[in-house]
Amino acid sequence: MASQHIILLVINVIGGAAVIGSYIYGIKAQPGGADALWGGVPINIRPVYGVSMILSALGYFAFMYYIFFRLTPSEVSIAGTFDFSLFYAIFLVILIPSALWMPLTNVYVGNPTTINWVTVRAVLAMVGLASIALVWALVSLEDKVPGVSYWLAVVGSGYFAFHTAVLDAIVWAALFKQ
Repeated sequence: MASQHIILLVINVIGGAAVIGSYIYGIKAQPGGADALWGGVPINIRPVYGVSMILSALGYFAFMYYIFFRLTPSEVSIAGTFDFSLFYAIFLVILIPSALWMPLTNVYVGNPTTINWVTVRAVLAMVGLASIALVWALVSLEDKVPGVSYWLAVVGSGYFAFHTAVLDAIVWAALFKQ
């Protein structure tokens, strides 16, 4: 495995553990449990999020497979300007704010100030924008390795971006405050 792959793996393992840990801590730390973190999101919409989270996770695995097993980091050129290290930045901006979302939402639930709400919205926006950047990076690869794994990576990243940018950053945020 190339050293660039190892760096990206470390980012994902540590970042992924931080996200999962923040969710476990966030749910346990909230007196109202997970229900408090849904805010005003109607109960009948919540299963849509459950299904979408599963699809997003499958998409994540699809694009990670492609990046790890189909790309040679030293040969990656994204839009003729960026190299493989762009993936480091993208994943850091996906994972760090993702790990902050639930603790910040807990802070907001306990102290619903404008600045706390803006902070929650900002981390969701960062994740959504970084997810869109991932789709762009995959589509803009100059020497794509064509085939099913590439298209699964593009579709998977597209769905992941839809979930984070639309369902989380826009829909959840709008419904939460109702």
